[in-house]
Amino acid sequence: MITAVFIYTGSDIRTAHVEEAPLLVERDGLQFSLQAPPRVPQPNPLTSEPVAVYALDDETEEEFQDLFELAQKNEPLLRLKY
Repeated sequence: MITAVFIYTGSDIRTAHVEEAPLLVERDGLQFSLQAPPRVPQPNPLTSEPVAVYALDDETEEEFQDLFELAQKNEPLLRLKY
């Protein structure tokens, strides 16, 4: 399994357990693109599963970087070390 992190906004982050991490995913009627492929984090108390990160497909790279920085404050999975 993979833990997928979906960044809707800097404060609206949702997770799901998925079998695979395709490049594009539709979720809640929105199109998300894979921003960070699944990676296994260093040992931690949150998860031992690979973590993948998705953002809205229409975001630019700069917008994604800004959102990711905000989202890290609200989602511990985004602060894991790899």
